[in-house]
Amino acid sequence: MLHPLCDVQSKSIGTKTKIWQFCVVLPKAIIGKNCNICSHCFIENDVKIGDNVTIKCGVQIWDGIEIEDDVFIGPNVTFCNDKYPKSRQYPDKFLKTIIKKGASIGANATILPGIKIGRNAIIGAGCIVTKDVADDMIVFSKQNIISMGGGG
Repeated sequence: MLHPLCDVQSKSIGTKTKIWQFCVVLPKAIIGKNCNICSHCFIENDVKIGDNVTIKCGVQIWDGIEIEDDVFIGPNVTFCNDKYPKSRQYPDKFLKTIIKKGASIGANATILPGIKIGRNAIIGAGCIVTKDVADDMIVFSKQNIISMGGGG
């Protein structure tokens, strides 16, 4: 299902994939089957997205990013693909970022370029991921933990 207000230029979209309003998908992007790409997303050319992937609102998937099957990308997750960005100056090749099967990335997390997030890893909301994450690892930011316990 392609919403009438999306701009999908790619012909490589799997069956039962839903792409909602105000999304742009460039011509060389590959998106698997049974995915849900929520509104206000942008997917560049050198991108591969597996099957059964959910990408919530406000996410941009830049060149060099690969997302394997069964991955959840929360709202407003930010991916980066250039360590030293300069206006109108592009690297010969963008760093490869890989999100492995079954990983989950919480809202507003930032994933720096060239990172590998392991199978079934969980990235908490608001985290800034600066290095590879192992399979099955849970990553969270201590700064975002609020104690709700009683006084003592």
